Amino acid sequence: MSDAPEYPPETRPVGRIIAMPADTNPEGDIFGGWLLAQMDVAGATPAFELAQGRCATVALDGMVFHQPVAVGDEVSIYADVIGTGRTSIRIHVEAWKRARGQPLATSVRVTQGVFTYVAIDENRKPRPLPGKE
Repeated sequence: MSDAPEYPPETRPVGRIIAMPADTNPEGDIFGGWLLAQMDVAGATPAFELAQGRCATVALDGMVFHQPVAVGDEVSIYADVIGTGRTSIRIHVEAWKRARGQPLATSVRVTQGVFTYVAIDENRKPRPLPGKE
């Protein structure tokens, strides 16, 4: 890892949530699965907008957790479309944290990954993205 400072993406966050005590493991850290779920929901937002309708998560490319999330941390999630196929949308999702109640606290990247969503119809079958019929 580099010693260079990192900064959150310049785009607006797709989701922001406060980590709560009910989301912890026995050691008091936030479950990775909780964070993964928050990222999946946030990543679905630009996928839904691009697909103009329902999408399903079909894949997640490798994630590495760089930092733990503690109770009370504010978690901001950023998501950008990085590619599309006929029915699929690939979204790069990053999660950042900062200590809550400290306006000057530095944000730190917690994890990132690439989520793949597929546009689906009312029968839950893949459908072409708008303009790719």
